[in-house]
Amino acid sequence: MFVFSFLPFLKCGRFLKFSDTFINIVLYFKVGFPGYDIQVPEKEGIYWFLKAVNMISEITSVQMFGIKTPIIKAGDELVPVLEAAFRNAGLELEDGDVLVLAESAVATSENRVVELAGVNPGKKALELGESYGLDPREMELVLQECDELFGGVQGAALTITKGILAPNAGIDASNAPEGFVVLLPENPRKSAEDIRKRLEKVYSCRIGVIVGDSRTQPLRLGCTGLALGVSGFEPVEDDRGLCDIYGKILTLTHRAIADNLVSAAELLMGEAGEQVPAVLIRGVPIKLMDSSPEVPTISMEGCMYFGNIGKTKIGETGSEKQKKD
Repeated sequence: MFVFSFLPFLKCGRFLKFSDTFINIVLYFKVGFPGYDIQVPEKEGIYWFLKAVNMISEITSVQMFGIKTPIIKAGDELVPVLEAAFRNAGLELEDGDVLVLAESAVATSENRVVELAGVNPGKKALELGESYGLDPREMELVLQECDELFGGVQGAALTITKGILAPNAGIDASNAPEGFVVLLPENPRKSAEDIRKRLEKVYSCRIGVIVGDSRTQPLRLGCTGLALGVSGFEPVEDDRGLCDIYGKILTLTHRAIADNLVSAAELLMGEAGEQVPAVLIRGVPIKLMDSSPEVPTISMEGCMYFGNIGKTKIGETGSEKQKKD
């Protein structure tokens, strides 16, 4: 480890008037000796100088770049489209980058686009479509695509599709041509892996790729992000055994890294006509790997929401008691 002390310079009391040459020397040690640490006691005034030139930092920063593309049509090769978009944005992929892709763009490129005129709804689809206010042809596709159907509200049928909760089996009528809908990618994890490997070959770097979608949360208005398929890093990190700020050991906490990155990317992707189907995220503290782990799920019985729906309410809540008082 390279240790560099600035105490002799401080004794002259002139560190704020050091020449540009001195500053260049400092930056030379930062850039010219990768892997070495410059250790400075916090009591020394130069500590704060180094913080100012970003050599000692306690702040983690992440950059995000929205990647605008032309409208992606059924069967389009997605990787060449992304390459052209990166060039137009003056960007190149680097080691450690994470690319978040909208599932509708990935699915469209994989020809997962269906014309409703060619769908013949069955009796069940006709009945459920009327109950939930859905086009019966779309309802037919929901029944074909989902693993389980639980019910619904006006405009949406609640399903489990590919192991996760998905209104309308993830079928999207927005960002699809008139009279068409877009299904979820057949295998989002494989899609993410294929795209990652091709981009890594083009840019000679190691990256992570997420195929993401937007979802609503129980009892909350608005959409957040959800990772459908991940390649190149662990989508969920296990923080059990770590300590909180008071030294207490965490016993339950897992961090949904991939879901959080999709939520962040949604800020730039939007939900309407932005034409930003990809977001490049740089500076994420993840450990890259040459594999595509499954996004972990939990059973319905172990789910805090599903495991309690339909159960008899136990006791009186504080808000109910307060209303009575």
